[in-house]
Amino acid sequence: MTKRVPDRYRAGERRTSAEPLAASWRPEERPRKKAHRKKRGVLATYGWRVYAVPVLVALTALVVIQTSGDDGAGVEAAQDGAAQGADPQNSGDVQAGPGVSEKPAKPQDLKIPTADLPGGAAYPQSGQGEWTVLPGTTPRVGGAGELYTYTIEVENGIDLAPYGGIDSFGKLVDTTLADPRGWTSTGQVSVQRVDGGTEPDIRISLSTPDTVHKPDYCGYSITYESSCWRRSEQRVMINLARWVRGALAFSGDIGSYREYAINHEIGHAFGNGHVGCAQEGGLAPVMMQQSFGTNNNFVARLNDQVGNSDPVEADGKTCRVNQWPNPQAQPPG
Repeated sequence: MTKRVPDRYRAGERRTSAEPLAASWRPEERPRKKAHRKKRGVLATYGWRVYAVPVLVALTALVVIQTSGDDGAGVEAAQDGAAQGADPQNSGDVQAGPGVSEKPAKPQDLKIPTADLPGGAAYPQSGQGEWTVLPGTTPRVGGAGELYTYTIEVENGIDLAPYGGIDSFGKLVDTTLADPRGWTSTGQVSVQRVDGGTEPDIRISLSTPDTVHKPDYCGYSITYESSCWRRSEQRVMINLARWVRGALAFSGDIGSYREYAINHEIGHAFGNGHVGCAQEGGLAPVMMQQSFGTNNNFVARLNDQVGNSDPVEADGKTCRVNQWPNPQAQPPG
């Protein structure tokens, strides 16, 4: 009876970790007598493996020599990239010399005629990334509506002396939120300013563009200056560039634009999203992105090209600028 060959010796079968990685050895034939095997010699018995083994040994030695001579730059580059938050695929382990070149994508043309920052006074591009709470409190405004407390803060590194002084920012925020044309006139919300000794519901923070652009705050997916509401921070980020220069759609009316910026971002804090122009030639809703313009086509194009899901239909309607959520109410005084 022919002896059964164990499965691990069959061609293509799995070997254990203790077995050498070599070409398949097929001992299915019955062993010959010792004397006869001696006569055939080593070459006849082992065949091509006599030549393969020395070649494998030489190649292994060559790899060891090359590895020991490497200064480790590729590995260190990968570690540094991971530590700095860089692309983990960019490990530095690339071939030397030119390879197949890719064609980088061209920047999207987001040119919107009314979205550019107007010319005007200079302002600091960067601050310290920390804010100082301005002192001061106000009575509650808005009656029985849900109360939202707020602080007024200025990023360290901003000198407001050229723009009316530090008190001018705080005063305009307070008067805008207390105006009868503002959000408190709805009867659904009320507001009250607190100072640094109390944790607020909303932080209204005047901030430099570089701080606003950081991913932890507004980001910069739409590459025009803008302000934002950052819910994770409970912070309204008022962009200093816009506070100083305004928006083209407001035709130089910087006071109205500042009231708009406050009401628009506070509107987000109250849970409102963006909307478009509802009626041709009518007043723009305060939740329209009027910093970029008051034409629905322009606003829809900006949001579509950066993947925002705000429901603004490109229907060609154009509105007039408006900074109030309740513009039909009578102004104070």
